[in-house]
Amino acid sequence: MFNTISNQASKLLNLTKSKNNDSKTRIVTITSGKGGVGKSTFTANIAYLLSRRGFKIAVIDADIGLANMQVLFDLKPRFTLFDYIEGRNTINEIITETNYDNISLIAGKSGYQYANLKNSLVLTRVVNDLKNLNNYDIILIDTGAGLNDYVQEFLSISDNILALTTTDPSALTDVYALMKMLSINKDKLLICFNHTKNYKIGETIANSLVNLAKKNRLNKNFMVEYIGNVSSSSNISTTSRLRKLFVHEFINDDITKQFHKVIDSLLKHIK
Repeated sequence: MFNTISNQASKLLNLTKSKNNDSKTRIVTITSGKGGVGKSTFTANIAYLLSRRGFKIAVIDADIGLANMQVLFDLKPRFTLFDYIEGRNTINEIITETNYDNISLIAGKSGYQYANLKNSLVLTRVVNDLKNLNNYDIILIDTGAGLNDYVQEFLSISDNILALTTTDPSALTDVYALMKMLSINKDKLLICFNHTKNYKIGETIANSLVNLAKKNRLNKNFMVEYIGNVSSSSNISTTSRLRKLFVHEFINDDITKQFHKVIDSLLKHIK
């Protein structure tokens, strides 16, 4: 299925290749496989830190049917990406400016029945049309859990894929499944560990995943890059419930420093 989606997306991308070549915008798709690892909270916080470094950021809430990015940014968007998909609004009309400088949101819609999408490639069009505006330095795509067709489509059109995981065995199993799938058509996967006490723990497990891939003879040219860890903190969930961003409220916290290190590594690896 991923091969089919990837081939379809590649054809669509070729149609807009000349436009995209002129765009400064880079796309980073953030995924997890397993739900409940803190992906949306992570995405919102790195969006803020990137914006503080002077990058203009657009966040696409691509968690189809279970959108919550507007909650984290404390917004009530007038339109969502589905208003664009269904032809009611233009790409510019569905962009919601957040309360943070340099961050825009393309909101999802909770409860949306993705089975209504007869042609999944409309999701590719949303990303391409946003990129072709050439208004943003980085587009962050926050995908839903799992590896359904829609998540796979967002993965297929992105050169920069970041897997957020934990040390939970089921989460690691899902990340390895993601590695196997991506190794067919992609050359790299970035991995970050959430709710993980220190950098070394994540590094050790990431190396184990790489060794497992070699043992099972995945594509030898496929690279896995470990970009850091974020420790657990009750303050992260508390600030999220209060519709605030942890790294904005706790600027000098050690965990905010961990986020900064992740950003440093991310910027070195994305293309």
